[in-house]
Amino acid sequence: MGAAPTIHAECVISGGGPAGMVLGLLLARRGIRVAVLEKHRDFLRDFRGDTVHPSTLRLLDDLGLFDRFDRLPHAHVRQFRLPTAAGTDIVFADLSRLRTPHPYIAMVPQWDLLDLLAEAAQAEPTFTLLREHEVTGVLRGGGRVNGVAFRSPDGEGEVRAPLTVAADGRRSVVRRALDLPLREFPVPFDVWWFRITTDRPLAEALLPRIRRGRIGIAIPRRGYVQVAWIGPKGADAALRAAGIDALRAQVAELLPELADDVHTIASMDDVKHLDVRVNRLRRWHANGVLCIGDVAHAMSPAGGVGINLAIQDAVATARLLAEPLRRGALAGPRAGRLLWRVQRRRRLPTFVIQSLQRLVHARVIAPVVAGHRAVVLPRGVGVLLRRAPWLSVVPAFLVGVGPRPERAPRWARR
Repeated sequence: MGAAPTIHAECVISGGGPAGMVLGLLLARRGIRVAVLEKHRDFLRDFRGDTVHPSTLRLLDDLGLFDRFDRLPHAHVRQFRLPTAAGTDIVFADLSRLRTPHPYIAMVPQWDLLDLLAEAAQAEPTFTLLREHEVTGVLRGGGRVNGVAFRSPDGEGEVRAPLTVAADGRRSVVRRALDLPLREFPVPFDVWWFRITTDRPLAEALLPRIRRGRIGIAIPRRGYVQVAWIGPKGADAALRAAGIDALRAQVAELLPELADDVHTIASMDDVKHLDVRVNRLRRWHANGVLCIGDVAHAMSPAGGVGINLAIQDAVATARLLAEPLRRGALAGPRAGRLLWRVQRRRRLPTFVIQSLQRLVHARVIAPVVAGHRAVVLPRGVGVLLRRAPWLSVVPAFLVGVGPRPERAPRWARR
């Protein structure tokens, strides 16, 4: 393998996921030379929580991209419904009650969203997207990080920049190279994702189905249903050993309206295992480098809020660091203090959402997957929501908007 030419930028972003692409687009709209490194040739990935929340839809409005996004094939989810001890279900979170331009969650394959963001970013002259460029480490010198090393089809090379942003997910190469202190929280369950091809119409609501030891969530799409299959942590080997016919039978029992279509789960190769982790860095930055999104705080899939939080991290980073980057301040002695401002702004929303997720894990999901309970909503909560249905706006706000929502900077709006 030969050597690729050294690339120079003002900011290099490791990872072309939602946080990396949003940050790259925003910085480029401020005229900052930014390079995003994505190790894959395209954005096609295992589909997982492909949710676009009301706060992100409003961001797309600000960026002048909503009309293009709205033309993508997608479904709307306006309610989360949960079963009660009485054998009925109740609206737990009603997003239609939110006072926001788009009071719903858009269910769209993540690669479509990323393609849209990439196309918009590449219209900016200072933006570069480097596909098939896998980050292999960081460049050090002078007591700081000065960029990243990469491997590409053209050989090994470097991107040098005064600011490196790690947005390459929970298995981040950059985070491992820095050995930043990480706090892990126990999680009692894992998730298996698969799709069932179907033409059957489903309601615009997320309704978990429950059996003792088993939870299934059917997410409506156009032409198929995305299923999140929730079970005890560490059960992947047993699930695969039982085989595809056993899984199909369990799915048909739990989701009877899809029983005639479970044969479209072709094999266990189509069932993708997610080892659910919840953690957060104690410090999100080192000299010359900042971590955001899943790198800084891995989220549970509960509520599908991980992508929402990561994108808001990206917006806050752009707002706080664009001007220092333009002045060259992130190469100077105050760089650490400037990077700390991002963590200071985003740590409260991270703490609130992770605390709520851990409460849901302990009080709701864990008793069900352990076989101790067959419903997930306590009786008192169900009674309260029936008497005061307007209270469903509170969980809707936490899921759809989140604490301390971020708006696009004025200079990035179109």
